[in-house]
Amino acid sequence: MKDIYFEKNYGRLYEKIENGVCEVFKFQHPFGKIEHLFIKRPISVNINEETFYDITTPYGYGGPCITDCEEEHKSEVVQAFQYAFEEYCFKENIVSEFVRFHPLLTNAQDFKSCYELTFRRFTTGTNLKDFEDPIKSEFSRSKQKSIQKALKAGVEFRVIVNPSDLKNFKRLYHETMKRRDAASVYYFDDEYFSGLLQSLKEYTLIVEVIYEGKVIASGLNFAYGKFIHIHLSGTLQEYQHLSSAFVMRYALVLWGKEHGMELIHEGGGITGRLDDPLYLFKKQFGKNTEFPFYVSNKIWNPKVYDALCEAVGVDKVGTSFPAYRSTPVKVI
Repeated sequence: MKDIYFEKNYGRLYEKIENGVCEVFKFQHPFGKIEHLFIKRPISVNINEETFYDITTPYGYGGPCITDCEEEHKSEVVQAFQYAFEEYCFKENIVSEFVRFHPLLTNAQDFKSCYELTFRRFTTGTNLKDFEDPIKSEFSRSKQKSIQKALKAGVEFRVIVNPSDLKNFKRLYHETMKRRDAASVYYFDDEYFSGLLQSLKEYTLIVEVIYEGKVIASGLNFAYGKFIHIHLSGTLQEYQHLSSAFVMRYALVLWGKEHGMELIHEGGGITGRLDDPLYLFKKQFGKNTEFPFYVSNKIWNPKVYDALCEAVGVDKVGTSFPAYRSTPVKVI
């Protein structure tokens, strides 16, 4: 099963942000097929007047994905992929790679012989498939009560499939980002949203929460295959007491259950700690559901990697990856 994160049009949304180009490496073997989508970024430092590159997973999740293969042939196909992709990286001057594997598709386990896996955190979501009443089974009791209180107070909601515009959403989203003083990586501009609507409209799902005729919260989600991914959202602070963020999730569950979806994926926290505040918040909508999320740092050309680190004056065994993109420490 593929997902929206493996669509090239999704990856293209992040070319400007990552200062690179979205590419897909397609591998065919007698026993199977693998696709690997990534963003290829030029490295600002040249070695012997030659330009090199590194690659990264676009915002969200990804990594190589087996698209066709019998279980008994997986290890053989993955090994052949590793050889082929290593050769590709050498020819394309690709030095290193950062991968965020997809927690729902478990492709990390498929490629653990090729990539050294690092557990980053758990993600969570609302299981629609295995519970007749996901609200009762997955939502915390306090959130259920807050939602019912909001609905009794007159809060309404609507789900917009394939929206024609994102005007209401963008207004609330940008206001929320300013209020939270969000990092630039989370602050998507109008060009991003125009591109999203142009290329991914058929997978886009907007949830709006309304009170007294006014939109007080809006969420942008992706519905692809059997998954709904909560992507971005915005709320008005003066209406926080009406639990608009909870109502948005309530609306998604009702829509998802009605349309045969299997899971609403919330994502994880900011850190890997089980007491991470964002993770604990999301966990209140997925009491019984969680997925391990793995990443990998891969050096495809150790010789050039070392030369790049030396050229910028950083320790190649640092806390950030790739090390040559980090700021060198000044020795005083």
